Amino acid sequence: DSAHSNLQYCFENMNESCYRTPLSSGLRVTLYIVLGLLMIFTVGGNLLVIISIAYFKQLHSPTNFLIASLACVDFGLGLTVLPFSIVRSVETCWYFGEIFCRFHCCLDLSFSLASVFHLCFISVDRYVAVNNPLIYPVKFTVPVSGTFIAVAWTFSLMYSFSVVYTRAHEEGLQELVSTLSCEGSCQILFSKTWVVVSSLLYFIPFSAIIALYSGIFAVAKRQARMIEIMSNNTQSSNNYSDRVGRRERKAAKTLSIPVIAFLVFWLPFLITVIIDIFLNFITPPLIFDIVAWIAYSNSAINPLIYSLFYPWFRKAMKVIVSCKILRLDYSTMSLFSE
Repeated sequence: DSAHSNLQYCFENMNESCYRTPLSSGLRVTLYIVLGLLMIFTVGGNLLVIISIAYFKQLHSPTNFLIASLACVDFGLGLTVLPFSIVRSVETCWYFGEIFCRFHCCLDLSFSLASVFHLCFISVDRYVAVNNPLIYPVKFTVPVSGTFIAVAWTFSLMYSFSVVYTRAHEEGLQELVSTLSCEGSCQILFSKTWVVVSSLLYFIPFSAIIALYSGIFAVAKRQARMIEIMSNNTQSSNNYSDRVGRRERKAAKTLSIPVIAFLVFWLPFLITVIIDIFLNFITPPLIFDIVAWIAYSNSAINPLIYSLFYPWFRKAMKVIVSCKILRLDYSTMSLFSE
């Protein structure tokens, strides 16, 4: 029975223990370093975004509050979900108990849903800004963006916690759940119904985002053409509404990058989950782990995008990282080069 004695268990002295997949120590160290760095980037980068927008008065705008709240989502994921996911991925066992497993899954689901809703609201904001640049400041105020933020957080948390804690997602899967359950696994199965419902919660905002951005780019093209015609007729291309329009279009283009990134990083995971349901849960855990980490790494990407495309964020970052804000009051400093 040598094959059996080679098997390793998560908990050696337990009958109901899950099997673990032992990795070579070199691979384990590498994984801990890579995933650990990803976690540090996620926490650090998003913390910088939050501090920048909170500290610099010039950045107190409805759009930026949405961006700061999205950074809070990614920061929360990096701080509360990723450390435990790293250990689970590298050790191929869950060592933190059944109760915390449910809580961990709830947070994981909440943060990912909150991300989608934030990106959806950011596209609504940009759509209004590009379509009606002159009405936008009146329509899209701080209380409006505050309402959007509250809806995104409340709905995501309530949905995740109510579904996972009532075990509604296991309906009809009780037998499968009890066959698959062993000590040291933290795998929450969703029935077909709940996978469809949860997928719709991603795909509906996704579709809205794509529709809104298509609209934004169509308007931007039309406005650019009109400005060209007008500036050929009269030399008035520097008037106020042209400048506003141009600024809003540029902002919309820049903000479409995090949205595209989100789609690219999350689609593999969503597709895997949906296929898995209809293949009766035969996807190897490794595949799941890989697509989950691709989705997680999206949370580290946004601050990187901002630092590449927003000069104000780079300026703010320099002031914060050099700890200047501890010595002097820089909060009213000008961050825009216009």
